Amino acid sequence: MKAITPAEAITSRMSVRAFTKEGVSKDIILKLLNISARAPSGTNTQPWKAYVIEGTALKDLCAKVCAAYDSIAANPELAKEYQPAYEYYPAKWFSPYIDRRRENGWGLYGLLGITKGDKDKMHAQHRKNFEAFGAPVCLFFTIDKELGRGSMLDYGMFLQNIMVAARGEGLDTCPQAAWNDYAKIILPAIGAKENEMLVCGMALGYADKNALVNTFHTPRVAAEEFTTWVK
Repeated sequence: MKAITPAEAITSRMSVRAFTKEGVSKDIILKLLNISARAPSGTNTQPWKAYVIEGTALKDLCAKVCAAYDSIAANPELAKEYQPAYEYYPAKWFSPYIDRRRENGWGLYGLLGITKGDKDKMHAQHRKNFEAFGAPVCLFFTIDKELGRGSMLDYGMFLQNIMVAARGEGLDTCPQAAWNDYAKIILPAIGAKENEMLVCGMALGYADKNALVNTFHTPRVAAEEFTTWVK
């Protein structure tokens, strides 16, 4: 495999939503995690804890979460039983963030031929989150509940390191906050302790280059638009 530069690793990173069945060795996963643990953290607290799930254990967990997800579609009242430990998104959306969210959602659905109001197809596409998009490996990340908001900032840098390091190994990822609603199913399944809170999941594997969904690339705002120069 041809080596890629750090800049190429960053710019080629994307949320892959279809993977091949090719496995990822334990040595490579440990390599990624050891590299990523060099992320900075306040007073070197290193707040991350990772769980790697694959094989039968991953299939069983996916089946349980998919069943819960389907049950909510049949009876929306059940959603009250599945709540994340922290709010990832704002309680009320506003511009420009709601505009970017809509562009992202309808861009993906439009590519897949899913039109507004097609709830069954939307449900099926979102459900693929809980199949880890077919990836052979899913990582789950937890943090001690007693740590502060700054530790979540540290965690973001750790997660970014994993995704960029994965590109350097020819691998792809999809960071997934979608799992957070089902922490009550996931945490016992991975053996997490009472003091742990689910941060997110992440699918890991080799991208299916023939999958239409993987041709979807989200745009980015240019630095000139979000940067203010103070002299």
